[in-house]
Amino acid sequence: MAEVAAPVNPALTSKDFVTDQEVRWCPGCGDYSILAQVQKVMPTIGIPRENIVMVSGIGCSSRFPYYMNTYGMHSIHGRATAVASGLKAARPELSVWIITGDGDGLSIGGNHTLHLLRRNFDVNVLLFNNQIYGLTKGQYSPTSEENKVTKSTPFGSIDHPFNPMALVLGADASFVGRSMDRDPKHLQYMLTRANQHKGSSFLEIYQNCNIFNDGAFEVFTEKGTKAEETLFMEQGKPLVFGANQQKGIRLDGLKPEVVELGTDFSANDCWIHDEKDFYKAQILTRLFDQPIGSGGQFPRPFGVFFQTDRPCYEDVMTAQINDFIASKGKGDLDKLLRGREVWEITE
Repeated sequence: MAEVAAPVNPALTSKDFVTDQEVRWCPGCGDYSILAQVQKVMPTIGIPRENIVMVSGIGCSSRFPYYMNTYGMHSIHGRATAVASGLKAARPELSVWIITGDGDGLSIGGNHTLHLLRRNFDVNVLLFNNQIYGLTKGQYSPTSEENKVTKSTPFGSIDHPFNPMALVLGADASFVGRSMDRDPKHLQYMLTRANQHKGSSFLEIYQNCNIFNDGAFEVFTEKGTKAEETLFMEQGKPLVFGANQQKGIRLDGLKPEVVELGTDFSANDCWIHDEKDFYKAQILTRLFDQPIGSGGQFPRPFGVFFQTDRPCYEDVMTAQINDFIASKGKGDLDKLLRGREVWEITE
């Protein structure tokens, strides 16, 4: 994993992106770490603060704009993507970041999220996934696991949960990645990668809600289990994991399998990660859905699942408008409003 770049503007530091607002999240919330990493990355992207905009919806994560010393908007439930789309269309030179959660972005705002991604506006979507509704005090969310007991599902949820990575890949997102709140270096790297991508970047961030869903991702963050339960994908490198990098993932046709390295298999036999391979990315998004024999499951992948280049909506729209003006002229708004059928009334 590459290191995060040094600040492009040495005059700016992470402190320049801190506001005077009291941060009002519960003590121990994973949002604090995400905020800190975003503030550390911002001086490195080479964009003036006045050209950076944070747009959020409703939820604990959506307080984010108050705590970033940039422009921002705390919009309405599920509609941050719609607001950000309009802003990017009108002001394409701005760096627009959408802050949302698994409830805000995948439930009431799910439809807006999908259409933003298929249109490919050049914006960055940070989806904080804690598998619960935190702001409204602990109801199950679209990513909560089956049989989840919450205040709104006292007998356990019977809903099948969304797989965010598979969902957005199906919407033709041009950048799909995952990180976590408790791995600051990896999160900084992924924020940088998302920002560097030209197009809609979707970064899922596992975020611990220590009040209503504490420990949901503990197996991926704790020292004793992290190495065996996580797979950090790197471009052009074999998919290996484990405390001593003693395990790997290979493909038997199109079926992934976990193998022990050292005797029958080596790293050379493992699947080589390619961020441009759309078909293998779909397999990666489903790894944790597939049991490996009688015991556990595949490790959970982190990193860039998929990245591709395709035209951005605002660029195509601007070109279309310019082409029309070049061929037809700027037009006359009054004439357009009057229409073609005009009557003149005389005495």
